[in-house]
Amino acid sequence: MPSKDKNRVFVISAPSGTGKTTIARKLKEEIPELELIVSYTTRKPRAEEKNGVNYHFVTEKQFRKMIADGAFAEWAEVYGNYYGTSNKTIMTNLARGKKVFLTIDTQGGRNIIKKFPHATLIGILPPSIKEQERRIRSRSGLDEREIEKRLAAAREERHILMNEYHFRLINRNLESAVNKIRNIIVRGSKY
Repeated sequence: MPSKDKNRVFVISAPSGTGKTTIARKLKEEIPELELIVSYTTRKPRAEEKNGVNYHFVTEKQFRKMIADGAFAEWAEVYGNYYGTSNKTIMTNLARGKKVFLTIDTQGGRNIIKKFPHATLIGILPPSIKEQERRIRSRSGLDEREIEKRLAAAREERHILMNEYHFRLINRNLESAVNKIRNIIVRGSKY
């Protein structure tokens, strides 16, 4: 990625139940030049989710064709489903002068930094492991096996966030977390 695109690709990653989606929506409302990139997934939509808003919901066959066509800047299998970010969408928005913002897992963050070396990786951690478990358990539609998988994955993700991400913050308070990330995006400062 050319150096002129420095400070224009931002990744937010967080273990499940940490609030990254809510934070991303708030940031989109507050920063007009920020384009929130909607990922593709083979996961079934939750009751409150809308296609093209929360995710682009596709079949596994469609997703595999997109992989074969080189459509993704990054993709990964997470919790038994595929997730990916459109390379074309990122590049189109960068060409329009936008800052792009991706809410993806740590696997995706690792892949984005390879493709876009000037990307800024921001990790969000829960106030406590107990609170994170409470948030995961409160999600609709997750059975006990799925909850246990997410808790195990969260341990690994916390390790990656602490050791590989440029910025890390604890989401104790939504407004404070949004303000801190806004400062990183707008000013390029730690907080």
